[in-house]
Parts: sequence; structure tokens; C-alpha cells
Amino acid sequence: MPAFSRFLRYFVVVGRLGSIRRAAEELNVSASAIDRQILNAEAELGMPLFERLSTGLRLTAAGEVLMAAGGRWQKHLTDVLAQIEDLRGLKRGHVEIAVIDALAKGHIPTLIHAIQTRYPGITVGIRVQGNDVVRRLVADGEVDLGVMFEPHSYRDLTVRAFVDVVLGLVTPPGHPAGRSPEARFSTCSGLPVIVPSRPLAVSQQIEVLEATSGIALDRRATSDNIQMIVSLVLQGAGIGVLTSLDVATEVQRGLLSFTRLTDPVLRPMTLALCTATARTPSHAAGIVLGELEAEFARLGYPASHIAPVT
Repeated sequence: MPAFSRFLRYFVVVGRLGSIRRAAEELNVSASAIDRQILNAEAELGMPLFERLSTGLRLTAAGEVLMAAGGRWQKHLTDVLAQIEDLRGLKRGHVEIAVIDALAKGHIPTLIHAIQTRYPGITVGIRVQGNDVVRRLVADGEVDLGVMFEPHSYRDLTVRAFVDVVLGLVTPPGHPAGRSPEARFSTCSGLPVIVPSRPLAVSQQIEVLEATSGIALDRRATSDNIQMIVSLVLQGAGIGVLTSLDVATEVQRGLLSFTRLTDPVLRPMTLALCTATARTPSHAAGIVLGELEAEFARLGYPASHIAPVT
């Protein structure tokens, strides 16, 4: 790599770790080589990039400016290298994906495994985050694509495919509240409930149901983690209120039952596969997008739908 690129790589790691010794261990280079690169840069700039403290190194104002620029530069370099690989027609590259918590099991891991089997040259980084964080990561171009609920009203996102997901009661098999395929929210009255909390997208719909029905849930527990809610329902701590997507794996295995809520105030939640409007996907990202679009089509919506979010 060019000399500047090598310095910047050293600098960013030192800035992140606050230690030349720890950076040397991570980069597998000598501490003296890293120190020499930083000292040379400081001499050329005419100002220090780090404060030398007894506890380690801390970025100066100039160092913070360079740190921010370094992150952008490395991202741009990654994109350029991906485009060069595209010109060679190689099915390789790295793809960053952000998904909501509900997708950490089931369809997405299975699909990622299939993609890596089919395209061994493509590596994938998966970030599991809250809905709003996934939306921001996609819009800011920090990931190549994301899967999230309700992406509407964000002009910097393009919806590549989507599917509607419904809200319902999650119960152990044989539970009285789960005997019918459909029910009203009033079924929860008097029952212990494990309730999703913010930032989970379903929490907002539950708040609307409570407000319009006048029913106050018996909150035996609340959680902002889908898997925790599912685990508590499996343990018999109470029934849950989640989407069909959240428990698809458990329902398929016969571990839980799902009863759709049919209250008129409810509407299906839109699960969308999105990319940044201003960013053209790399060749590798395009391959992964195609596979995910096909999966959305199988779940119920045609993969050919591509429209900016308005």
C-alpha cells in the first residue's frame, strides 16, 4: 500500500486503541515502526496528533480531524477496490448488511449460508441493531443494504423489496389464548404478558392498542430484545405480543403458537429491504441484493419492485 495509506492505517488503530503497543499487537508490526510514522507525520504537519499521557495516547483537535477523515478515506478506498474487482468480473468482495433483531435467526442466517456456499469469494459482515439504527446505517452508507420495518418518509432510502408482517399473540402450544387463528387484543386482558419495549418497532403498535382499547396490560416483564421475549414465553412466564416474523422459526418447530390480532386499528407492518438512494451497490452487494430480493418474493412480494422511499 502507498506510504500515506500505511500511515493512516497505523494512525486510525492507535487512535482507536489509545496505545502504540496495543496497536502494534493488533497490526502485527513493531511499535517503533508505528511511532516513527506518527512522529514523521506530526513533524510534517507542524502540530501534534496525540497528547502523550501516563495512561496512554489521546487525540488532539488535529488528530480528531484526521481520524474522521481517515475513516472516510478508508471507506472510499474499500468502495474503489470493490469497483476494480467488478471490472475484472470476479464474484468476490465484502458486503456489509444491517438487520433488525428479529432477523438474527431463521431466514437471513440460512440465506447468508446459501450465498457463501454459492459465492465463496464473497464475505459478509452482519450488524444486528435496532430499527432506527439500521435505517441510519443504510442512509449514511455505512452498510451496503439493510432490512428494517417501516422505512417510509426517508428520501435517502430505496426500497428494493418488501413484505407485510402482522402482529399477534405468541403462546405455548395448547394455551387458551392461542386456540384460534385470530383474536382481538382484549384476549390479553387479565393475562400475564411479556411486552416489547422501545426501540422495538412493535412496541408502538402495542401502545396504540392499549390507548384505543382502554386495556392496561399485566406487564409481567418487558424487554427490548426479541429473543429474550421469546425465551420468557417458552419458559411459561407469560404470553407475548410480537410479529409473525419474530417467531416464525419457533412456530415452524411447534414450540409456540401464533394468533393474529384483528383489531381494526391495526395495520400490517412493512418489512423492507433497502439501500441508500445515493449509493450504487458494488458487484458483490448486487449479488447479495438479488438473493435477498428473491427471498422476499418467496415470502410474498415480487423482487422486481424497486422504488425510492417518499
